[in-house]
Amino acid sequence: MAEWNDADLEKIAAAEELDLASERDNGTLRDPVTMWVVRSGDSLYVHSVKGTDGPWYRGTRSRRQGRVEAGGVRRDVTFRPADPGEYAGVDAAYREKYGRHTSIVEHVLTEAARVSTLRLEPR
Repeated sequence: MAEWNDADLEKIAAAEELDLASERDNGTLRDPVTMWVVRSGDSLYVHSVKGTDGPWYRGTRSRRQGRVEAGGVRRDVTFRPADPGEYAGVDAAYREKYGRHTSIVEHVLTEAARVSTLRLEPR
C-alpha cells in the first residue's frame, strides 16, 4: 500500500470538497464527481450517501482506480474498501469536519453509506 506524503495528505484533508473521477474499463476517466473527503489517521476516505447503489460508487468498482483532486493536489489513486474497523474513525472525522451541516451529516452516516466507505490510496 502506497502512503500519502504529509503535504498532500494535509492539503486534501483540509479541502472542503474533493473531485473524484473513476476509470472506465478502457482506462479513460469518467466525469469527476464532487464530494466530501475526510482524514482518519494517515488515510483519506470518501463514501456514498446512496451506499453501494450510488452511480459514482459503482463506477469505482470496475478498475478500482481513478484520480482525485482537492486542495491544489491531483493524484491517481486506488479505491480500497475500508475495513469495518475503520468506520468509527471515519464517522468521527465526518462529524468533526462537517458537523455544521447537521442534517446532511446524518445522511452520510447511515449504515448504507458506511458500507460504501473507500480508502483513497495514492498510486
